[in-house]
Amino acid sequence: MAFTRATGKHRARSRMTRRGANMAKVATLTAAGVIGTLGSPALAADAEAAVAQDAAPAAAPAPVIVIDGSLAATIDAQADAQHLAARKAEAEAKAEAKRKAEAKRKAEARAKEAREAEERAARAEERKRLASFQLPVAGSPVTTGYRTGGALWSSGSHSGVDFRAASGTSVVAVGAGTVVEAGWGGAYGNNVVIRMNDGTFTQYGHLSSIGVSVGQSVTPGARIGLSGSTGNSTGPHLHFEARTTAEYGSDIDPVAYLRAHGVGV
Repeated sequence: MAFTRATGKHRARSRMTRRGANMAKVATLTAAGVIGTLGSPALAADAEAAVAQDAAPAAAPAPVIVIDGSLAATIDAQADAQHLAARKAEAEAKAEAKRKAEAKRKAEARAKEAREAEERAARAEERKRLASFQLPVAGSPVTTGYRTGGALWSSGSHSGVDFRAASGTSVVAVGAGTVVEAGWGGAYGNNVVIRMNDGTFTQYGHLSSIGVSVGQSVTPGARIGLSGSTGNSTGPHLHFEARTTAEYGSDIDPVAYLRAHGVGV
């Protein structure tokens, strides 16, 4: 025989409602000590799960680290030591940089002093060289002396000295000075007159060619021309004069003049 239910009445309980009821039953049966014999396997499983969940321990709290006074002091001491070491390293680095800078400064000062000493020595050597005198024809002897008499000279005597020199021999300035005459000199043929730095004058006559011009500065040993036999000459040689002025007639002894300037004749 079939039964029917009126609509909206006597509805079946929900799953959650049934589960809640079952749990209540389980609690009752457990208290009575009969869960293991009377309950169904499924009901027993639900009960065990509920009991296990209730028995689970609570989550452990986060560990707390406690630093006592001695450990804190040790940490502070280590930090202080590191700070002091850093300051010491910084001070040493600064001191090293200062030392290197000072060493560099001293080295540069020494190098500067050395350069200045070399420059002074070079200037002194140059002054010495410019102040030096030498023979107008290297290694040549005097063949006709100063004031030698004869009809060859209009004044009746030799106003200079003659140095032996084959034609084309190099003739040089006996010292430093400035050329004041370079060209034809009448009886002197091709000649050069130099105003020396000490205010005296020297003359070089009978040249075959002239290698300087008026206004040119010359140094000791600078070539001024080549020897020859131009003008009033009996053969190749160099006529050399020393004078107090550029004019004829102011001549002085050329040998004494050269010797006074340290030249052996």
